[in-house]
Amino acid sequence: MKNTPFTQKHISLGAKMVEFAGYSMPISYTGINEEHAAVRKNAGIFDVSHMGEFILKGENALDLIQRVTTNDASKLKAGQAQYSCLPNEKGGIVDDLLVYCLEENKTYMLVVNASNIQKDWEWIGGYNTRNVEMHNISDKTALLAIQGPNATKILQSLTEVDILNLKYYTFAKGEFAGVKNVLISATGYTGAGGIEIYFEDKGDDASKIWDTIFKAGEASGIRAVGLGARDTLRLEMGYCLYGNDIDDTTSPLEAGLGWITKFTKDFTSKQLFAEQKAAGPERKLVGFEMIDKGIPRHGYEIKGQDGGVIGEVTSGTQSPSLNKAVGMGYVRTAFADIDSHIFIKVRDKLLQAKVAKLPFS
Repeated sequence: MKNTPFTQKHISLGAKMVEFAGYSMPISYTGINEEHAAVRKNAGIFDVSHMGEFILKGENALDLIQRVTTNDASKLKAGQAQYSCLPNEKGGIVDDLLVYCLEENKTYMLVVNASNIQKDWEWIGGYNTRNVEMHNISDKTALLAIQGPNATKILQSLTEVDILNLKYYTFAKGEFAGVKNVLISATGYTGAGGIEIYFEDKGDDASKIWDTIFKAGEASGIRAVGLGARDTLRLEMGYCLYGNDIDDTTSPLEAGLGWITKFTKDFTSKQLFAEQKAAGPERKLVGFEMIDKGIPRHGYEIKGQDGGVIGEVTSGTQSPSLNKAVGMGYVRTAFADIDSHIFIKVRDKLLQAKVAKLPFS
């Protein structure tokens, strides 16, 4: 099992450690609800160094990205990022990812899910027929997400980059906490605002940055936050988790990701998606709120009024912010309208729920 540059920091803080995507990762420190609230109301720091990073360079780098992703990376200027996905050849999703434009038309960074690093690397490499220079920098890249409404205020004193005014899905490189060449990105998967910082894991840079962030945020009550709260935060926003809500069998159109599926260019499975768009997907990923008491979990059946199976839960939890149970799942399109009444099979009981607008509120 691999460690991140911050593993000992987590252990010293008393984190509950678990295996995740081959890494020893903190699931929680003091409790998921407390950590969740800290991010929604103030600021929290996540170690997400297990994520994968690839550098693609050369005059054909953009062409390769365009062919393997659904979104239109040609729109990116240097200093901009976009959310996208890698479609497979059967209309499913290999992975979802971020595309960073480091140098327009020449150099890009792709950020992929930890569990899919090798799969994505081989998939993209299989399309690299025009000698694009590819570098897998995952093992030497550290990544922290500092999220929450007060995150940038707490961190601004640590860098000359104007992070208070860094626009959503843009980034800049600069010195951070005394460490040079840090990529500071106005991204994150919590819906609470904040930044993510990428830097090379060398010397004591990781320890230096971690300690400096906590020193800067001590008076403001910044908290270390684990993967448990990261999951509840993203679920409240209706953000997809690969392996749960999207996978090799789900299309971006079914998953509500039509906004990152651009038909103005050629890419893998374009024709399949065009046909699906014209006909309308047979199923859709929806959010739902429980009416009856009970917590939906991944894999639970979703049923209609007549008791017939109409879908399956992909994610579910007791929402710490909303104090009610919520979930996401695929249902047949006829049952996907907001406020449609559905039933979740929890053990041997059918519990009432209703389709809800995302993000949950």
